Amino acid sequence: MGDLAGLAPGHSGVPGMTDRTIGTTNEPEPSDSLKGFGEVHKAFRKRAGLTQEEYAPLVRYQPSTVASIEQGRRFPPRVFVERAEHVLDAFGALKGAYKHVGRERGLASWFRQWAELEEQAISLYTFENRLVPGLLQTEAYARRLFGERLPLLADSQIEAMISARLERQSLLTGRPNTAFSFIVEEHVFKRRTGGSDVTRGLIDHLLEASELRNVELQLMPLDRDVHAGLNGPIQLLETAENEWFGYCEGQESGQLVVDPKTISVLHMRYAKLRSQALTPGDSRSLLDRMRGAL
Repeated sequence: MGDLAGLAPGHSGVPGMTDRTIGTTNEPEPSDSLKGFGEVHKAFRKRAGLTQEEYAPLVRYQPSTVASIEQGRRFPPRVFVERAEHVLDAFGALKGAYKHVGRERGLASWFRQWAELEEQAISLYTFENRLVPGLLQTEAYARRLFGERLPLLADSQIEAMISARLERQSLLTGRPNTAFSFIVEEHVFKRRTGGSDVTRGLIDHLLEASELRNVELQLMPLDRDVHAGLNGPIQLLETAENEWFGYCEGQESGQLVVDPKTISVLHMRYAKLRSQALTPGDSRSLLDRMRGAL
């Protein structure tokens, strides 16, 4: 999403949506729209006589990101499209093609707006009491989840969803100035989704991710009988423009939350959760003990 500053009161910055919650349903089937946008973008880049390495600094993205977008493997952030349109003097063609990009392959339609915001975030907070957050999942863990989803998914859909999930995880290392905070319930690991080997690999992955300076991981222990997150998962993020957004997900729908009063409540709850969860050091110790018990 683009700069939200200067919008009229009551507008969220997302066309056709109100300023409280933005929700959509009815996820469409995957399409070739991302590949189509990538081809159009590549044609204009080559028309300008630029290699990906020469072009990337001009739009302030990495060459690998440009390559992923042109190959149709990554959803183009709105700010990327705006910069590309200006640098390549594309006569509005890129913006026009962008309108037909329905969603990132493998990402639910209601999640697309949040995924765009994630790529611009300077802070990202996640509390989960159902499963390990997508940004921290291993391929084996994600494969087990998608393999059991109902209605059953085709193999091609599963592969697309896994690819999209793993692609999103590049945010952790690709945005070292973004502060990531995760709070996860201990019982999520006790479930041993996928079996002992998958859980062992998952814990190893989390221990490695938690060593990143921009990643903080806390566990909510089972012996905490009451805490501030009993109403469900919480996701919050802050953009470079210091705008805060929230995201709430249900069975077959999601809501992008932009109402300041609701955001304030979510902040209050997340702050309390941080104080109620184990410290990052104690959380690592607990993960080590759970791994040893497998």
